[in-house]
Amino acid sequence: MPMQPLELPGPHGDWAQFVDDLVECGLADARRIATGLKDGAPRSAHEVLDRWNDSSIAVSTAGGVAGLLAQVHPEVEVRTRSEAALQELAKFGSELSLDKELYAVFAAVDGGGLDPEAARLLAKVLRDFRRSGVDRDDATRDRLKAIDERLTVLGQDFSRIIRDDVRTIRIAPERLDGLPKDYVDAHPPGDDGLVAITTDYPDLIPFTTFAHDGAARRELHTAFLNRGWPDNDPVLHEILDLRHEMATLLGYPDWAAYDAEVKMIGTGEAIGEFIERITDLADAPGRRDLAVLLARARQDDPGIEALTAADNAYYSELVRREDYEVDAQEVRRYFDFAKVSAGLLDVTGRLFGVSYRPRDDAPVWHEAVTAYDVLRGDEMIGRIYLDLHPREGKFKHAAQFGLVSGVAGRDLPEGALVCNFPTGLMEHTDVVTLFHEFGHLVHHVLGGAQRWVRFSGVATEWDFVEAPSQMLEEWAWDANVLRSFATDADGVAIPGELVAKMVAAHEFGKGRHARTQMFYAATSLGLHRDRPADHTAYVAELQERYDLLAQLPDTHFQAAFGHLDGYGSGYYTYMWSLVIAKDMFSAFDGTNLFDPKVAERYRDRVLAQGGRADAADLVADFLGQPYSFDTFGEWLAR
Repeated sequence: MPMQPLELPGPHGDWAQFVDDLVECGLADARRIATGLKDGAPRSAHEVLDRWNDSSIAVSTAGGVAGLLAQVHPEVEVRTRSEAALQELAKFGSELSLDKELYAVFAAVDGGGLDPEAARLLAKVLRDFRRSGVDRDDATRDRLKAIDERLTVLGQDFSRIIRDDVRTIRIAPERLDGLPKDYVDAHPPGDDGLVAITTDYPDLIPFTTFAHDGAARRELHTAFLNRGWPDNDPVLHEILDLRHEMATLLGYPDWAAYDAEVKMIGTGEAIGEFIERITDLADAPGRRDLAVLLARARQDDPGIEALTAADNAYYSELVRREDYEVDAQEVRRYFDFAKVSAGLLDVTGRLFGVSYRPRDDAPVWHEAVTAYDVLRGDEMIGRIYLDLHPREGKFKHAAQFGLVSGVAGRDLPEGALVCNFPTGLMEHTDVVTLFHEFGHLVHHVLGGAQRWVRFSGVATEWDFVEAPSQMLEEWAWDANVLRSFATDADGVAIPGELVAKMVAAHEFGKGRHARTQMFYAATSLGLHRDRPADHTAYVAELQERYDLLAQLPDTHFQAAFGHLDGYGSGYYTYMWSLVIAKDMFSAFDGTNLFDPKVAERYRDRVLAQGGRADAADLVADFLGQPYSFDTFGEWLAR
């Protein structure tokens, strides 16, 4: 019998009860299996791992559903119940990881006859037990369990505060000067004669890019950088302190050392070295970019001494328009959301040898969500959900959420793409973001035919997961690719010469951008390493050291830096992955990005492998040699 996707309740179903039942059943199954493993009966290594796999599948599906709904369901009750469910799952996971009897079962397993993949699983299970502190004394284990459970709650609080803190400025209509007509039409004055502009991306990005009124841009961007403040300040302090305590209880000098052990980079010290290396590589290109931006800004304000984030998008757009002859408002008329989303499916289908079948009959959590079955030939290999427009109470950024982890012959991989795009014309930056995030989704699906759920989908080291998505961005800059779906209202395709100018303009600013990324990376590392009493002052010092943009006064960036929860001390991973992505992309023929031999090799040797092997080995298998910094360094210097 063919595998079937998870049956969801639909927009009018009882989602809260659905979550409760799914989690209750998942936990019951997992507890039963764990208890059974400790009954003393003789079992082969494969029998032990099979039962562990069954337990992992039960909690994985429950966690995937609850994790998604906590961020996207339109009903507060469902989001709240989902958060409570995640706490229960985390509590169980902590209990399991600190169970000495269960650890003894795995420690006693004779792995001599295991195949390489099963042996890899056993090694990772044993490592996870060790990293949880299962071998510590009872008092330490109790404290580690309490910390783990508290961190789950704090992480939810941190994310929820950011998600719910949508700020608004109200300005006179004439201060919209410079913005596209469709944006102005979508923002009519209210009863007080003022226009409301929010910090949600569909409002923020066009406004900071096109609004001529510098004071208004600064007002909006200040509001954006102050989301989560002051409520998240004590939350972040407690998160950082508890992570440090957990790491030291486990014998590590700090959280970065603990966290880096299971990543490609290996050590906390190596993170700092990587940040300095990229900072140095980007210094000359970044200062060259900044000089151009400042020169343009001084045409408007001769006395300006520094640029802030509120100025960057605006003056970068002016430089692209005036120096590179690329007008973003001209460009955006080729990127209607409906055409872009259809084009994305066509492009990725062609590239990876799959097709997408719309499922209007599939239950979804909101009427704006669309569902597709993913097929290879006539075989269904997964299901995806696209939730791409903003609404109240929804996750505010862009991310892929794994709903169901695929297991060969058992469960189809299912995932959701959650973004906040306009329903009409898109900025090309939005198009790039859509391709990027879809890269995670297709990785989840194509890597979802694993024997062991532990290796399903995006199951590689955390500092590699962005590389496939950064790779897919390249297809959003190719003229032939774009011309297949980017057409204006009359159906005229975007001109190739315009795309060439867009690419040249895109190359401008990469050095300055890299320096800003290193500021973010230094923030995530430094806050965990130093745990300063005054986060705002500390972050300001880091921005002065690493970023080429000046700090906006009276802002508290770290309070809304959501990656401090999920990525912890590892925000460096975006740039680390980009180094690898640039190297992998060099294997493709720039004149034919759909070359089936290269595309199939990439699909089968990298994406479809999931976590079966170390990322460095997957990349080396695809490239025919280990990855290096050479391609990235050459690109950055151009």
